[in-house]
This record gives sequence, C-alpha cells and structure tokens, in this order.
Amino acid sequence: MGTVPRIGGQAVMEGVMMHHGDAYAMAVRQPDGAIAVERHPWFRLTGLALLRRPLLRGFPILAETLVNGVRCLNRSTCYAVQGETGQDLKNWQLMLTLLVSLLIAVGLFVLLPHLLSMLMHWLELGGDVDGVVFHLWDGLFKVLILLGYLAAIGFMPDIHRMFCYHGAEHKTLAAFEAGGCVSAETARGFTRLHPRCGTTFLLFVLVVAVLAHTVLVPALLLLWTPESFWVKHLLTVVFKLALLVPISCLSYEIIQYAARMGDSICGRCLRAPGLFLQRLTTREPDSAQLEVAVAALAAVLGPEARDRFVLPQDVIHVTHLPRS
Repeated sequence: MGTVPRIGGQAVMEGVMMHHGDAYAMAVRQPDGAIAVERHPWFRLTGLALLRRPLLRGFPILAETLVNGVRCLNRSTCYAVQGETGQDLKNWQLMLTLLVSLLIAVGLFVLLPHLLSMLMHWLELGGDVDGVVFHLWDGLFKVLILLGYLAAIGFMPDIHRMFCYHGAEHKTLAAFEAGGCVSAETARGFTRLHPRCGTTFLLFVLVVAVLAHTVLVPALLLLWTPESFWVKHLLTVVFKLALLVPISCLSYEIIQYAARMGDSICGRCLRAPGLFLQRLTTREPDSAQLEVAVAALAAVLGPEARDRFVLPQDVIHVTHLPRS
C-alpha cells in the first residue's frame, strides 16, 4: 500500500478541517443538511527549509496551525449559521482574533499560575521563584487550570458538538491509516483517541515547560537577581514567555517520537497522559458527523485518493473559493 500520508486535523463549528502537505480542506454541515467542502493552500509563515528541520520546526508549525485554525473556525461558523452567505474574516480581524486568543492563553496559563504560586509562597507553602518548589506549584496549577477549563467548556452545547467532530476527525484518520475503504461506517469502529492530537501536544508543552522553568529560571536568577521583588517576578514571566519557542520545538519532536514508537511499553507510557486528556476533548460522533470528517479527508487528499472513500454524494456541496 506504500507510505501512509501524514495528515493533521481540527474540529471546527459543525465540521472538520484536514491538513495534508500544502493544502487543507474543510467540510461543514450547513443548516439545510448539505455538506459544504472547501479546499485551500495551507498558509505558511516562511518557506525557509531550515525552519522545517527537527528541533526548529515546532514553533513555526504551531504558529501556522493557529492562523489556519482560526481562519477555518471563523469560516465554519459562517457556514453553520448562515450557509454560503457568511463573510470571512478580513486580515486585520484575523490578527486581532489571534492576538486576543494569545493574550487569554498567556493570562490563563502563564500569569495566573505564577500569581497562584506567589500566593503559596506568601502562605509559606512554597519557596520564592528562585527555588524548585515554586515551579512545581506553577506546573501543578497549569495542569489543574487546563483540566478544569476543558471539563467546563465541554458542558457548553456548541463546544460539546465540536468535541464530537474532534472524535470524528480521529476516527476517520485512524480508518484511513489502517488501510482499506474509508466511510462513516468503517470509521465508527476505530478509537476516538489519536497519538498526534494537538491536545497531546499541549500537554507535552506543559510538562516540558515545568521541567525547563524548574532548571532555567533559578539559573537565570543566579546570574542576575533584581533587587525589586516585582521586577524579579516580571523578569521571570518574560523569560518564561521567551522559552515558549524552544519548548514548543522540543515538545513537537517528543510527540512525533512517541507516535513513531508504536505499541512498545515506552511508547504507550509517553502517549498515555495525552490520550487520557483527549477523553475530555473528544466525544463519540454520530454517523452524520463522521460523514463530514470523511468528506474533509477525501477533499484534502484529492481525486487520486477518491477510490478509498465512500462519500454521501447526494448531500455534498463543493464550494471553490479563490486562493487564500
């Protein structure tokens, strides 16, 4: 059968986006029941081959995924609510959305855990920022905030349906990677958990960040410690933000390595925490949701792979838009 193409994906509003190579396809269930399918070039930040090499590719891939993901999420909302008449985001709106999303993420997963760790120090339950215990508290709060956030949003009806489409994406990819025909029926029998999921990547980022902060922040403060308490903590937060680039690069390589290890004991141990976390971000999809995921995967792979898929042709509506 040859090498199986490496494909990524994302759940969107009432649909699924699939990414392969230099293209992505999005399939969305419209209010009239039809499946709208779009295929576009994948937006890349840079064409430099150097930034596609191991240990350097993680952060550019993460940034590209965010840009393309926000664009797809907005477009899918237009289809899910208004059909084809919805308007896409302008470039400045896209950048504003990304900026607000990043600020919220920094507030939740950098500033809030840091402040809570400072509180533990003031309560004499931990040390200051130049000690190990401070960063262990910081890591624990990061994980608890992440788990609480994912569990809470799962109760929102729209997010619950997105989690169903997330499960449909994983099941469809698993069916394709197993070989043979891919349809809603064949995908149904596969697991909704996938080792290369972005949720797993997020967890690896948190774990690597805790280890890096525990070692590197005290080392930085050994070189120079500001006299002001608040300047010292501000320096630490800025340093943590700067470390996000190498941490994301290293985390990406770890998750790729874990996925390649197959069913070995070490591989299963590396993947287990991420697969557990996916139980919060995926739900079992129904047949209609699986059909949408199959349509997205078939579209991104193109006509040459169409014989691998069983598509509900009577409900698929294909929309071709100008190159993004």
